[in-house]
Amino acid sequence: MKKSTSSIDVEIGTRVRMRRISIGMSQEKLGDMLGLTFQQVQKYEKGTNRISVGRLVDIAKILGVGIDFFFNGIKSVKIDTGFAEEESAPYISDVMSTPEGLQLIRTFTGIKNAKVRKSIVQLVAALAAQENEEERSS
Repeated sequence: MKKSTSSIDVEIGTRVRMRRISIGMSQEKLGDMLGLTFQQVQKYEKGTNRISVGRLVDIAKILGVGIDFFFNGIKSVKIDTGFAEEESAPYISDVMSTPEGLQLIRTFTGIKNAKVRKSIVQLVAALAAQENEEERSS
């Protein structure tokens, strides 16, 4: 019997996609480096197919990150007993699914100055707070 994928597989796939895009690598290029088709990379990134630990180690090396990059912040694993802790926040996949989010991440990762990055984060937080305030007033 084939095991189905879970929300954790989707989250890890999203992180693979996020990192691949942030360094400007295509699915085809990653697939070539792994000896896979770009369709298989797509399935990994969507969480349709589960990524083995060995494959994930290879992906981490190619993408220039530690294996922990794919797991940091994941809060729970849903188990067959039906018990689960709080699910991880979907904000990563939400941001990565928009053209603006992808452009923001690509551009932001190119900024080397920590003070500039911090200023941008503060600006975005202020804009979001202002928008939330305006929505509450309406």
